[in-house]
Amino acid sequence: MRRSLSRAVAVAAAMATVLTTITGAAAAEPADGATELRDARGLAADIRYTEYGIPHIKANDFAGLGYGYGFAAARDNICVLADTYLTVAAERSRFLGPDAPGNTAYGAARTSLSSDLYFRQVNDSGVVERSMTGPPPHGPRAEVRQIVRGYVAGYNRFLRETGAAGITDPACRGAAWVRPIAETDVYRHFYALATLAGQGQVIDGITEAAPPAAGPATAAAPVPPDAAERVAAAIGMQDMGSNAIAIGSAGARNHRGLLLGNPHYPWHGGRRFWQSQLTVPGRLDVSGGSLLGIPLVQIGFNRDVAWSHTVATPATFGLYQLTLASPTTYLVDGRPEQMTSRQVSVQVRNPDGSLSTVQRTLYSTRYGPMLSPVFGLPLNWTATSAFTMRDANAGNMRGLNTWFEFGQARGTRDIVEVLSRTQGVPWVNTIAADQSGRALYADIQVAPHVTDELAARCNTPLGAAIFPATGIPVLDGARGNCAWGSDPDALLPGIFGPRRMPLLTRSDYVANSNDSAWLSNPRQPITGYPRIVGTIGTEREPRTRMGITAIEQQLDRGRFTRQDLQNLLFNDRSFIGEQAAAATAAMCAAFPNGQAPTSAGGTVPVGRACAALSTWDKTMTVGSRGGLLFERYWLRVADAFDGPPAVWRVPFDPADPVRTPHTLDTANPVLHTALGDAVAELRAAGIEPDAPLGRNHYVVRGGRTIPVHGGHGSQGVLNMIIPGWDPARGATEVVHGSSHMQVVSYTGGPCPDAVTLLSYSQSSDPRSAHHADQTELFSASRWVRSRFCEHDIRSAPGLKVVRLRER
Repeated sequence: MRRSLSRAVAVAAAMATVLTTITGAAAAEPADGATELRDARGLAADIRYTEYGIPHIKANDFAGLGYGYGFAAARDNICVLADTYLTVAAERSRFLGPDAPGNTAYGAARTSLSSDLYFRQVNDSGVVERSMTGPPPHGPRAEVRQIVRGYVAGYNRFLRETGAAGITDPACRGAAWVRPIAETDVYRHFYALATLAGQGQVIDGITEAAPPAAGPATAAAPVPPDAAERVAAAIGMQDMGSNAIAIGSAGARNHRGLLLGNPHYPWHGGRRFWQSQLTVPGRLDVSGGSLLGIPLVQIGFNRDVAWSHTVATPATFGLYQLTLASPTTYLVDGRPEQMTSRQVSVQVRNPDGSLSTVQRTLYSTRYGPMLSPVFGLPLNWTATSAFTMRDANAGNMRGLNTWFEFGQARGTRDIVEVLSRTQGVPWVNTIAADQSGRALYADIQVAPHVTDELAARCNTPLGAAIFPATGIPVLDGARGNCAWGSDPDALLPGIFGPRRMPLLTRSDYVANSNDSAWLSNPRQPITGYPRIVGTIGTEREPRTRMGITAIEQQLDRGRFTRQDLQNLLFNDRSFIGEQAAAATAAMCAAFPNGQAPTSAGGTVPVGRACAALSTWDKTMTVGSRGGLLFERYWLRVADAFDGPPAVWRVPFDPADPVRTPHTLDTANPVLHTALGDAVAELRAAGIEPDAPLGRNHYVVRGGRTIPVHGGHGSQGVLNMIIPGWDPARGATEVVHGSSHMQVVSYTGGPCPDAVTLLSYSQSSDPRSAHHADQTELFSASRWVRSRFCEHDIRSAPGLKVVRLRER
């Protein structure tokens, strides 16, 4: 009977398989009896699409695997990928004009000209070519090189078969800047991602740095009294965050590993995730998401271990203050060193369509590139003083090996071993769970070897002002003994070895929501790491407190199942709402004459707003009434302070870090005007304070309004959604937030019990059937069953198999 049922399922699946032919390029055939795909160079892959356009790419070798990945990724996202390669090739100004915006996916460049000047000097320096051609562990291992070679061939195959004019996405249809790529483009792309948290934050500061003009010498600017606050407000990749929770054997109902991965990345542009399964039989079988154009699984799972990443707290760069002997000569231990100058040239498109060349001389030192003012700091280049940056990820191509080897790991111990041996993770924590029921937190990443002792001994006055609060050192570049240190287990000098970085394995749980390592599990706080890696004993962000609270509450009720972990994310609880909504409603009701003050000096009626706050369910679901009002109110409260809002009667206590601070101080006038301003803002947009959240918290895809649940991290909503705000309509587009989500439960067998969801869907092409299908699911809090094992893939309804064939 069981065999008959299996045969019936297989027959039904074969009947449901979509049969199409792409003449001379690809064909779709039933999965059973499939033969290899080969192009003229012998590359071969099967791309098997299951529900929602998720490709399961299978090949007999790694070059073929990359070939299938490149073809499928280009078909879904050709315009975003082409824009990436345009950026890292330093050609935006040539095609888009010098004043066009920079590509924010790869750095904080205001204009395309600044972006091009920066990437041109990176390319001219040869750092990418040296890194990509070096032997492992510093350069890519052989399998990674093969995947990249195949990826380039697959991307170019799609472009060759389609042509720029045949692209369906209007963002780049017929555009001259959509071109074939080379392997160097892929490695340049990864390098841009690796250095995003360092040099990528100061692109304008690098391209605008120039020696002082002739004239009277000027003194270095004094340290601003609010220097630390300026830097804290400016640094960091503020359009990214994440939650990750690993449940171990003592916390899971089946006593095996369970993982939630919930990165918060941009919904648009080059840092979108894309889902796939990558299989080379007997050598690799891994499923998950990767940033567009990285042909590896970066957040995912295999049959034995699942992992996710969260943006981490270590500063990955440091500044040096130079003492100058001349405008382009600096002193180290009293000896002069000449800066290196490089003249870079960029072609720019003029208003009449003609091309001209812009040239600029950029300077660097033994530490790194010279800077002009950044982070709101007066980093002026004078006749006697200047500033330069050292980026710990300069030259880092090792991360490609890290993510390849994660796919082959057989448990959390392997994850630690890979992290320690490759030392390539550039700016994220790793959280993992495995079949054996181990839960892992590791911040084994690239971090500058700046001990607290070195910082105390070598920080300049500016460094002393900002380092305690930000972890960014500003060291004395005139002293040779102020160079970054080294560890015997580090792959290169200047970074901490893995034994110095935070690590914790538990049987109950670990969690991280972008705070430092300290409270990854409050039952076993992590201490002993240097300040540049993160803080210890400081107030935690609301999302961290929400996550720990929700985990502990579930463990009090019983052990976790996969569904429990899904619910923990999508119940959309607001931690600050639970702490402050009732007190805020009471404060609101006590305003004289039902009028709240506004920052403009007037008042606004708040009767209906008070009622909405008093009945709000403290969640940010699409049906939540009062949630949008509370969020707009609390955003104003948070913006009124440089650090955590000082509006609580009971302050933070490091001995009780999850429950404190608490008890809202409703006498604080900041709260009064924040609420008045929020009510006035909603009135101006025509939004009732008790309207369901989804009515004014949505995206529009293909003319259809799709409500979006979730909320700001500042109010402690784990399902973080950061929308743009339209004063006339409300929150009408998502900027960044929950993106590629996965909940993976191990059962002891070869097929993990997993569900996934890509909030913005697989394709950025509005003409694609997979442009908004998963967004609809996200709106309804529905997940996609992951098809990992072969029988699950073959039985998928509407299975489509694409095979690239030689012409």
